[in-house]
Amino acid sequence: MTSRPCTHCRGQLPLTARTHARYCSSRCRVAAHRARQTVPVELTGRPRWVRHTARKVPLTVDGHTASSTDPATWSRHREAAHSTAGAGLGFVLDGDGVVCLDLDHCLDADGALAGWAQPVVDAAAGTWVEVSRSGDGLHIWGYGRLPHGRRIPLGPGTVELYGAGRFIAVTGRTFGDTPRRLVDLQHVIDALL
Repeated sequence: MTSRPCTHCRGQLPLTARTHARYCSSRCRVAAHRARQTVPVELTGRPRWVRHTARKVPLTVDGHTASSTDPATWSRHREAAHSTAGAGLGFVLDGDGVVCLDLDHCLDADGALAGWAQPVVDAAAGTWVEVSRSGDGLHIWGYGRLPHGRRIPLGPGTVELYGAGRFIAVTGRTFGDTPRRLVDLQHVIDALL
């Protein structure tokens, strides 16, 4: 019998946990609830929210298949946050200037940032950064012009840049003490391209 991971910290649930349990402790349950409240208003105020499956397939709040290019399948943050469809929340990037820089596998098991990712995070100072669903990546949210997604190799890592036609799984788990606001990231995008 294998244990399941905690929805918040990704640690193992106790073997005695009930089948519907999602958190390893009350501390993680409270932290996960508070994390949902940390998403900046620049994102929560836009009606571009979806749910997603464990494999990151976008869903409507009713559990039907959603599309990252069809606004009729998106919802307001409140509706998506209260939905139980799928495994989590997602925000749709539609080309209006909100961008996400996705740094995969940049955190070690202790949450320390990899050397290749540090300059990117430093350059994006002042904007909201969240820990990705995997627990070992980061999403840097901000504003910029990015007509097409790009994947940029950076030393041993990669940075994926998204601005349109995608949805990003949102955890709300703020990285470090980054502020809950979005700032202009065009200088970071230009330096990476």
